[in-house]
Amino acid sequence: MSLQVEKMEHNMAKLTIEVSAEEFEKALNGAYMKQRKNISVPGFRKGKVPRQMVEKMYGAEVFYDDAANAVIPKAYSNAYDEAGLDIVSQPKIDVVQIEKGKSFIFTAEVALKPEVTLGEYKGLSVDKTSTRVTQKEVDERLEKEQEKNARTITVEGRPVQDKDEVILDFEGFVDGVAFEGGKGENHSLVIGSGSFIPGFEEQLIGAETGSEVDVNVTFPEEYHAADLAGKPAVFKCKIHEIKAKELPQLDDEFASEVSEFDTLEEYRADIKTKIKDEKAEEGRRKKEEQAIEQAVANAEMDIPEAMIDTQVRQMSEDFAQRIRQQGLSMEQYMQFTGMTSEKMLSELRPQAVKNIKTRLVLEAIAKAENIEVTEEKIDEEIVKMAEAYKMEADKLKEFMGEAEKEQMKKDIAVQEAVAFVVDNAVEK
Repeated sequence: MSLQVEKMEHNMAKLTIEVSAEEFEKALNGAYMKQRKNISVPGFRKGKVPRQMVEKMYGAEVFYDDAANAVIPKAYSNAYDEAGLDIVSQPKIDVVQIEKGKSFIFTAEVALKPEVTLGEYKGLSVDKTSTRVTQKEVDERLEKEQEKNARTITVEGRPVQDKDEVILDFEGFVDGVAFEGGKGENHSLVIGSGSFIPGFEEQLIGAETGSEVDVNVTFPEEYHAADLAGKPAVFKCKIHEIKAKELPQLDDEFASEVSEFDTLEEYRADIKTKIKDEKAEEGRRKKEEQAIEQAVANAEMDIPEAMIDTQVRQMSEDFAQRIRQQGLSMEQYMQFTGMTSEKMLSELRPQAVKNIKTRLVLEAIAKAENIEVTEEKIDEEIVKMAEAYKMEADKLKEFMGEAEKEQMKKDIAVQEAVAFVVDNAVEK
């Protein structure tokens, strides 16, 4: 095999790969051997037709496609290794010469990893964030815990109030005529949930158990049933039961039941600490986003389209895998959402560009700052992964090849570059 490399504009390269006539002849014969059991020619038993006879009848090119498909992957892999280029896309293959008795020549057009010209990435301005926790925030968190532990009771002796759960029958009429889908029996409705047409739930407030109420509403203009859209309607309702949530008392007993603490005071202090930690983490994320966005905006690079296409396809495949894990095929997802493959790829493209730029800039910063990842740091990361996969770290390390370890090394360096940029940012 021989290789010629031609660098092109916009970080593209063309590899011209030549496979010897002898190697191509082996591939042609391999294609014949693979197909011959299915070849029938009068005067010969099926599977016993000589290759020369097949080529004479159908032309020498009858085995070209299979031979090329057999040769190209290995030849391209060898050329990839020999070229020593940082290739970041799938190759676009074009056959230049394919003929029996001659060398097989094809080209592979590929995208190369762009060089990055860094701008300012130290001393970037980020918003100052506060980790102060108010009494109201602690109270709101406690109230949510109260809600989670509330029990529902049937209410006697009072009318419907906001947030009550009402069990009712209803039937809707337009111009005095009942309409399809407008009837329900023993239906559960939480007042204020917005489950029904605007204005419906509020009119039940004040109704007593056993009472009958006429609810007057107007269907929204954009209502999904065209024959009802914009029309006034009357719903005749009968209230069967009123239910309400009974909240537990906020005391030491409550604290001991829902937490590891014996007193409400200790529980409140823990809630405050957790909210503070959450704010600190959220603040860190915001600083990270702001600082990295600025570092990327300050840098210059020429990203080849083929690199973006490859990233978009990868993101699409990752999304399809997540969908399959939820028990859906992409075809079903497309049907349910009205999405198309073309629209999905188009919508993924901006994020793909952002991902590529961010990664390239962070790798360039890691290089500029001489960030080196030690074996100890790799081992620490393997331990974390092993814990996540519930495996022994040594076993996981054995399964990992050099390529996986090298990728992990790059990923850790990028993470440290992120920390470097954030640590050197200035709060305003």
